[in-house]
Amino acid sequence: MKYFYFIWKNLVRKKLRTTLTILSIAVAFILFGALGSINAAFSQGAEIAGADRLLTIHKVSLIQSLPYSYVNRVRGVEGVNEVTYASWFGGYYQEPRNQFAQFAVDADSYFSIYSDLMTLPEDQMRAWKNNRMGAVIGPVLAQRFGWEVGDRVPLFSMFPQQDGSRNWEFVIEGIFSAQASGADEGSMLFHHEYFDEARQWDQGTVGWLVIEVDDPEQAAEVAERVDALFANSPTETKTSTEKAFIEAFMAQFGDIGTITGLILGAVFFTMLLVAANTMSQAVRERIPEMAILKTLGFSDRSVLIMVLAESILMALIGGLLGLLLAWLMVGGVAAEVAAFLPGFSMPARVWSNGVLAIVLLGVIAGLLPAIQGMRLNIVTALGRR
Repeated sequence: MKYFYFIWKNLVRKKLRTTLTILSIAVAFILFGALGSINAAFSQGAEIAGADRLLTIHKVSLIQSLPYSYVNRVRGVEGVNEVTYASWFGGYYQEPRNQFAQFAVDADSYFSIYSDLMTLPEDQMRAWKNNRMGAVIGPVLAQRFGWEVGDRVPLFSMFPQQDGSRNWEFVIEGIFSAQASGADEGSMLFHHEYFDEARQWDQGTVGWLVIEVDDPEQAAEVAERVDALFANSPTETKTSTEKAFIEAFMAQFGDIGTITGLILGAVFFTMLLVAANTMSQAVRERIPEMAILKTLGFSDRSVLIMVLAESILMALIGGLLGLLLAWLMVGGVAAEVAAFLPGFSMPARVWSNGVLAIVLLGVIAGLLPAIQGMRLNIVTALGRR
């Protein structure tokens, strides 16, 4: 710290060059923060998936339904503790851009199986069960549209009702709370019975089954038993762990982790060259001054530390500025993409990884110039003009 003033003065000696380098680093870390947040949003579902939960879907495609009779048949499979079910509703509020996730579920079994992820106050649960048109929502969704308990909410769905209308009405009976970081707080749950009785087609079916197994270590065996139960039937099934299902679903969008990693790798390498070039120029311009410093008693180690500190300081200013701007950008668009990326935010690990990358960038970019300064011969350096 005793050399900070000296380091700062050297850093701002060429203001334009330093400013442009810092802005370049800032842009790189805006990308780092934004892409890191996107990658985290895509992977958070798999991270919180329960080890004791399986998902059963139609063998051909997720969009094809399963007969409701499968629910009780799966309950009788050895190793199964509980079974619930859900169906996709595919609706929006007022305008198509106001999309979010809505699921028709069985209230009792759904909240029982997902008790580790969400909870609902008992009075609100009773009110929901007593209202056929009732629905419960997450706090993010409530904040997004300003909904409160007791509000009547109309949604336009891909499923027509018996009279041909696609306008469905719900009454908000409760707001559930997430029990785990990354759980979806921007969705709506309502009664599958209401949905199934009122829709015009595909009655008597469910979208998928969620199975809670007795022993997570036996999950693979239970999945095989479930699929064997419906083998060679008109509606065969595909059962996998919840984590495997989410990962496979996300893979349809591409390998987000690899894509973001490659982009960030290219950006980091480019910024490394830019920062290293800036530091090399700065050291070359100050060779006579460094020789004078050594003449005055500054050690080789002190020169090394000062050059490295200058490089790290430049990286910190640009990198932290970039991460801050990325955080503001992610927060600004979170509500707009809530339907597709629920819980979209810039998690703490992106910040920590970003700071680590900033320091690493500063050290690598400044290491070679710092070594050159440390090894500088006083007589040779003083002879330069």
